[in-house]
Amino acid sequence: MTLPIFLIGARGCGKSTIGAELAQVRDCRFVDTDHALQELAQMTIATIVEKEGWPGFRARETAALQAVSAPGTVIATGGGIILSEVNRRFMRETGMVIYLCAPVAVLAERLEAFPEEAQRPTLTGRPISEEVSEVLAQRDALYREAAHHIVNAAQSPEQVVADIQAALLLARAS
Repeated sequence: MTLPIFLIGARGCGKSTIGAELAQVRDCRFVDTDHALQELAQMTIATIVEKEGWPGFRARETAALQAVSAPGTVIATGGGIILSEVNRRFMRETGMVIYLCAPVAVLAERLEAFPEEAQRPTLTGRPISEEVSEVLAQRDALYREAAHHIVNAAQSPEQVVADIQAALLLARAS
């Protein structure tokens, strides 16, 4: 059985879309930590943050990450999962971590086309492009630190999946 594959990156980079497609191609299970967390809590992320604050949400996020991590699973993580050193270390030590990296303009365009305000509250209260730019500036180094491989997520989902497959083959060969 293969190691779990963790997909990390900013909101809008395609973790859920790519994760579902990658799992299908690899014939394995797909889990989204945000969805798993909401099912366990029986609350939306916005409600959890409202009731427990970001620290409460982050604690639940770590528990969800560890609960869903299993061999033969592709796991789409929340964009801020890398803020915790515990999470970064856990993912690097237990699986393969793929950073789906995309420019701010691409991320903002995707988020504006498919807004998810009800699912995930704004982090800064600013317009999407400003928020994405600010958040990515704060998190890019952490994504890179956690990642075994960095893949250009501005491409088509099919190409991103092909690039991940190639990176995983290279990792297995070395």
